[in-house]
Amino acid sequence: MSILINKETKVVIQGITGRYGRSQIHTMISYGTKITAGTSPGKGGQVIDGIPVYDTVKEAAKHEEFNASLIYVPPAAVKEAVLESIDAGVKLIVVAAEGVPLHECMEIKRKSKENNAWIVGPNTIGLISSGECLLGSLGSGYAKKGRLGLITRGGTIAIEMVRMLSEAGIGQSTCIGSGGDRVIGRNPIEYLELFENDPDTDAVMLVGEIGGMKENECAKIIPKMNKKVFVYILGRCAPKGARMGHIGAIISRGGEGFQEKCKILSDAGAVMINTPWEAVEKIKSIGVC
Repeated sequence: MSILINKETKVVIQGITGRYGRSQIHTMISYGTKITAGTSPGKGGQVIDGIPVYDTVKEAAKHEEFNASLIYVPPAAVKEAVLESIDAGVKLIVVAAEGVPLHECMEIKRKSKENNAWIVGPNTIGLISSGECLLGSLGSGYAKKGRLGLITRGGTIAIEMVRMLSEAGIGQSTCIGSGGDRVIGRNPIEYLELFENDPDTDAVMLVGEIGGMKENECAKIIPKMNKKVFVYILGRCAPKGARMGHIGAIISRGGEGFQEKCKILSDAGAVMINTPWEAVEKIKSIGVC
């Protein structure tokens, strides 16, 4: 089993005719992802790699079946694209773009929850359920089927962790890049809840970073979980006020720094990890996967 996506997931690609969108679909199709439609305003009627293109998601839904949307449009167009998917009844929406205007992120987050839709991102590398489905570009060449759930805020670290875990024989159920912007559709605590209820996930690894309170929220659920949670926080040496890569990775107030987050999560019962390679050692030593 897995969370959010599986071999039955059917996908519409919004922005399929753009250079980046076109470059990504080959990897997903090769992995077995079922892409049934694409959209691009004014370019309906085209066919890209066997995938029919429509002007809107609503129009695509009249002709094709899908339950997930992967959005490859510029930041300024994300709000309209997300609302279009929500209005068409899509329940899983993955947003790749970084730097979506803050107030628009807040609006689409509210709208998605009102309509029981799940947004991954913005600023996400995507997600992968090993051996079943890939949305985005999260380590399809490395992912190995197994029983560890992985949540990260960053894309590069997600790929590296999948590679290291797989090479060490630690397979994954689902791996997710939750998003690096300050406001994202769903916070890590919500992914922990999904993994806790997944019978085929035995433990979870959370890779967080400085800035914001998203990791701190996880301290509310970790003590209640039956599954072991491993946590690695990036940004050990980042000074206050300096942004580290992501828009949201900046220490702007108390509780957002490396030491503070580590203490909060450790006190909640998480197994803290200091380096990526230490993750392999600790997961194997505890023997949960």
